[in-house]
Amino acid sequence: MSQQSIDGLLLKEMVIAGANLLEQNREAIDALNVFPVPDGDTGTTMSLTMKSTVKEIAAVDEHDASKLLSMAARGALKGARGNSGVILSQILRGFAKASEGAENIDATLLRDMLLKGSETAYLNID
Repeated sequence: MSQQSIDGLLLKEMVIAGANLLEQNREAIDALNVFPVPDGDTGTTMSLTMKSTVKEIAAVDEHDASKLLSMAARGALKGARGNSGVILSQILRGFAKASEGAENIDATLLRDMLLKGSETAYLNID
């Protein structure tokens, strides 16, 4: 049977896995030297931001995806480093805003979260 939705526990695993993959590829991302300013540390600052995100959610067993995303966004903002880290924190903030009240994330909500994350990062709107 295929996975139809993402709850808080699975989302936590996904965030941690993503943070680990970002750290593993940090130097390659730094070498791209892009987004938003070519400064050569994009992978490093994003990885540091995600470490703070993981720290915020690591000890919780939250089944509610919306609550976990709110914690993740708070952790990212508290630990945001550099321009790319701040932008990443705003993307997570948009995800949290779009998912308010949702215990699980389905395909439609994921689409809405991606749109809101993009809007928030680009426009910093609620």
